[in-house]
Amino acid sequence: MKKRLKWIIPLGLVLSLAVLFFVYVGIFYHADENAKAALESDGIVTVTLTDYGWFFDGPSEEDTLIFYPGAKVEAAAYAPMLKRLASEGMDACLVEMPFNLAVFGMNKAEGIMASASYEHWYIGGHSLGGAVAANYASAHPEGLAGVILFAAFPTKNLDDRLLLLSIYGSEDGVLKMEKVEEGRAFAPKDYLEIPLEGGNHAQFGNYGKQSGDREALIPWEEQQRRAVEFVMEHKR
Repeated sequence: MKKRLKWIIPLGLVLSLAVLFFVYVGIFYHADENAKAALESDGIVTVTLTDYGWFFDGPSEEDTLIFYPGAKVEAAAYAPMLKRLASEGMDACLVEMPFNLAVFGMNKAEGIMASASYEHWYIGGHSLGGAVAANYASAHPEGLAGVILFAAFPTKNLDDRLLLLSIYGSEDGVLKMEKVEEGRAFAPKDYLEIPLEGGNHAQFGNYGKQSGDREALIPWEEQQRRAVEFVMEHKR
């Protein structure tokens, strides 16, 4: 009986943890109707469903961004901003992550970069997705032109050959500014940071209000438009 109990107790603990994990990842932020509409092609951007997520193909033949979504956010929520980015001249690869957590798909960029040819590859993302993208760039700087972070920060040194753009909203209630300050120590020499006045954390995507965030003082369309303008103005 004692031997059986030794097995039963650890097995019960493992099953309990598994249940808790699936309950945790089963509750996430869903893409809204604006996001779903942005998954349709138009006269400027062709949107294609791929094995990694979606590809937004605009006028550019030189630049593309590999984008990692924020934690527990449905990837499709970022379609409006990335479609706007593609229409302005930087194609975008929107990556779906296992359990909506980029930590389980950090190396997905490798396969994406191997499947297409661009002069300038960028990697980035929102919140935790941005931090994970920066970690990938730290470990694999070869072939990358830069890192583009939305309400995120690097946690490891980035190669000085890379460009780093950091964008966050002035009303962000989720991003810890002390972490942004700490992240500057890991930034390359070519580093630009901008707080978007009136923007918040959630409006880089289209998934509604996020717990702990503050109210934005500008519409989501304005926040995303200004973020895209900053990227296009400062890209290489």
